[in-house]
Amino acid sequence: MNEVRIRPACHEDLEGVLALAPRLAEGVAAWRDPEGATRAARQWLTGSLAAAEAQRGAVFVAVYGGDSQVVGVVSVQRQQHFTGAMDAYVGELAVHPRAVRTGVGRRLMAAAEDWARQQGLRHLTLETGAANTTARRFYAALGYLEEGVRLTRSLEPATSL
Repeated sequence: MNEVRIRPACHEDLEGVLALAPRLAEGVAAWRDPEGATRAARQWLTGSLAAAEAQRGAVFVAVYGGDSQVVGVVSVQRQQHFTGAMDAYVGELAVHPRAVRTGVGRRLMAAAEDWARQQGLRHLTLETGAANTTARRFYAALGYLEEGVRLTRSLEPATSL
């Protein structure tokens, strides 16, 4: 396997980045529409690439050696925390199945952390699905702590007896 390179995303990476969108839909709550989650992920990735192009954030991709095939992506932007502090925020992290457990995710997160430090930011935050136990274990292993909990209740119409 070739050496993995992490570099800023460019316009030519669009197709490869969008191909990772289904990975972002994994671990979505069972009552959510998985196709809707994949569509949303494509929109998030497109928006992150546009923000990076406008220098409002950054997107980094992982590619093998001279190969241009994208095997991982991470996006990071500035975002104000509700306390008023400015944080860095990872919008998306996705790794191709063939690159899982090869260090690609760690290296992409390191690139996002380096970007945040260069921006003078003190915290890097992100969100993941509660059902995405693999991602939650990954982030915990990197030293991320859970800061908030989002709760949802289904409001399906009550059935009459």
